[in-house]
Amino acid sequence: MSSSPELPFVAAPPGTVESVTRSAQRAAEHWSYDEPQLVRMGMNGIFSAGDGVLLRVSRPTAPPEQATWLAELLTKLGLRVPTYLRSEPFVTDDHAVFAIAAVVECGPVDWRAVGEMIARLHTVAASAIAAGYPLPFCGDFPWWNFAALLVEVGADLDSCSHASIDTAIGRSFPLLAAQRSAVPVVCHGDVHPGNVIQSADGPVLLDWDLVCRGPAAWDHAPLMTWTQRWGGEPEIYETFASGYGRSFRGDPLAEAIAELRLVAATLMRVRAARTSPSAAAEAELRLRFWRGEADAPQWNAQ
Repeated sequence: MSSSPELPFVAAPPGTVESVTRSAQRAAEHWSYDEPQLVRMGMNGIFSAGDGVLLRVSRPTAPPEQATWLAELLTKLGLRVPTYLRSEPFVTDDHAVFAIAAVVECGPVDWRAVGEMIARLHTVAASAIAAGYPLPFCGDFPWWNFAALLVEVGADLDSCSHASIDTAIGRSFPLLAAQRSAVPVVCHGDVHPGNVIQSADGPVLLDWDLVCRGPAAWDHAPLMTWTQRWGGEPEIYETFASGYGRSFRGDPLAEAIAELRLVAATLMRVRAARTSPSAAAEAELRLRFWRGEADAPQWNAQ
């Protein structure tokens, strides 16, 4: 495990399914949990390991115990976050494995309450989080290094979509870069339906791996395009914004960040398309939007 102030807590996928599964199995045996069953793979490997137990397998960029420290702090601040079943992670040569209580889903997400939680998070002093957890500037995430990404995948883009993406970056990225010297807030970093579960006590905000410092608009931007671009439920952003206390619709910075998130999502799929047929199909679908096709379909979260 390395520690870098420029990187979020998790900055890359954990590796092959085989290696991630081995680490999950070792942790389950150590803690006397059931044989782990893979639920999904992404930036973390998630496994079920018996009734109410999830194992999250990661390659953190900082000491892994910082994840439980952050969860305890956020809980004290009144935020609903996942509950860690073990105070210490199980560490292998390749991974850190965390035991987390599975949240029992209880109906549709109360997005107004999610907005209220994010508003509370944005009042937390950045120094309180940075004392024990990585807090990079939001625009420094590796997948927001658009110049490097375009060098890597530019040859895989058609001229029309390439030009459209170049224009979007040139229009929007300077607005974000100018925020580096502004007074930031603590941001969750990735507020969208895949990271929220409605529990009996209210919504639980998952996946704090991308906690960062940045403008408040950073936590609004994902939902601002969710209905139109990702096929999310109507008015999801408006409901969230009502709980937060204001809408960022029409705010130049928020609109710029929302556009840049679509750029990042597209370029990352184009890169993944080199080794994954399913990613290739989704990348082509997303590029239709950048070509300006009137009937460009909505995207699929992957």
